[in-house]
Amino acid sequence: MRLGGRLAAAIEVLDDIERRHRPVAEALKDWGVSHRFAGGGDRAAIGNIVYDALRYRRSAGWLLGQDTPRAVGFGALLLRGEHSAAGLNAVLEDDRFAPPPLDDAELKALEGRQIADAPGPVRADIPDWCVPLFERAFGDDWVGEGAALAARPPLDMRANTLRAGRDKVLAELSQTGARPTTIAPDGLRIAPISGDGRHPNVQAEAAFQKGWFEVQDEGSQIAAMLAGAKPGMQVLDYCAGAGGKTLALSAAMDNHGQVFAQDAEKVRLAPIFDRLRRSGNRNVQVVTKPAELAALSGHMDIVLIDAPCTGSGTWRRRPDAKWRLTQRQLETRMAEQAAILDAARDFVKPGGLLVYVTCSVFDEENGAQTAAFRQRDPRFAAVDHRALWQSRFPGHEAAARIDPEGGIRLSPARSGTDGFYFCAMRRQA
Repeated sequence: MRLGGRLAAAIEVLDDIERRHRPVAEALKDWGVSHRFAGGGDRAAIGNIVYDALRYRRSAGWLLGQDTPRAVGFGALLLRGEHSAAGLNAVLEDDRFAPPPLDDAELKALEGRQIADAPGPVRADIPDWCVPLFERAFGDDWVGEGAALAARPPLDMRANTLRAGRDKVLAELSQTGARPTTIAPDGLRIAPISGDGRHPNVQAEAAFQKGWFEVQDEGSQIAAMLAGAKPGMQVLDYCAGAGGKTLALSAAMDNHGQVFAQDAEKVRLAPIFDRLRRSGNRNVQVVTKPAELAALSGHMDIVLIDAPCTGSGTWRRRPDAKWRLTQRQLETRMAEQAAILDAARDFVKPGGLLVYVTCSVFDEENGAQTAAFRQRDPRFAAVDHRALWQSRFPGHEAAARIDPEGGIRLSPARSGTDGFYFCAMRRQA
């Protein structure tokens, strides 16, 4: 397929997402099934246009003066900077599978608009109702932070030190372009793709099958390191999900002590069993029964809550979620987070840590949530987060927004990671 056919397909997928309110991955998969003639390169290129259109929906639509699948599809291509409007039209005119070229009205709209002159929410590529949330979270930097959350993401991995060190994994993945991450000492990164490119399928690599590394955002790796799990400890991963942080905690403990992995939704735990077999993590126990969980009460050195949240920190990877999110959903998540904090605290032993983590950038889910919890239960006091960061990642003070009592925040613009929040609270004896 040529560019015109790919753009037409992307507009078709965007229309499907809009009409049927479907997740982007599901819509792209169905398009591929019904268009089996499209090769892997075509599907990747179409997916890039679709994802870029969703990442840049506000700015792409603003350029053409309308928020239609056609407008955001064309706008996303133009924002990539590979074609001028006239150049794109010239390419499309020679492709019978292409959508109609930009018409006079669209060309006139483009002539009079520069993104630098757009309103703040357009440059940030966020919904209007999220503007106050971003202003509270980032102050004067809110537009740049929003724009960074609309960029293409890198592919991050964590070397599994139970099987191989980072240098060994880097040597094995030398053909993929992997490089060491800036902050996380065991992290590897493949840079964001450009144009019609796609990331290599690293899970097909022999090193992955041998358990040498896991796919995990650098921010998630940093959060696991900040938790401070050490050999011999008793650790509860209270919202373990698929087990990414569970595996990182276990590796930090060098398979000594115990990590208990629990999640209220058992189906989310299903992938952890294959991951444990591959990775060689032997000190992890998956907890699925209430009686097993109750037996841990008051005995844990660390209880990690990777709380369910809006996922606003992952919008680079899940841009469709940005436009589906509502105030009501945010409020639902906030209620869930408060309930989980209140339930998980009883597992922390006196002197132990309750660690709260989200992949959200909203203060309502982060610092405000932990501050409200400490008011409800004065037995828990925040650690000195500035001292904690400096002890774990010396020389990287500028990479995080740190409130000594309020916690640590990571973001694409500041740290190059997904958006993450971390807060550790010690239970007083």
